Amino acid sequence: LTFMDDEDQLEERLEQLAKEHRELDEHIDELVGGGAVDFIKLQRLKKRKLFIKDQMEKIRSDLLPDIIA
Repeated sequence: LTFMDDEDQLEERLEQLAKEHRELDEHIDELVGGGAVDFIKLQRLKKRKLFIKDQMEKIRSDLLPDIIA
């Protein structure tokens, strides 16, 4: 694989994660707005959302060119 292939794959993965992050956000909003809240489910969704956000940040960091200090 070339660097461009890797970069394309990372950008595609980033898009997938961003989509899942948005969907989780919507699901969390529906859960909170729906009256009785399943706090365990809510906590799991928020943890998953945070995990995805961390993965997205790592990919963004990998996509940035190395900066020599």
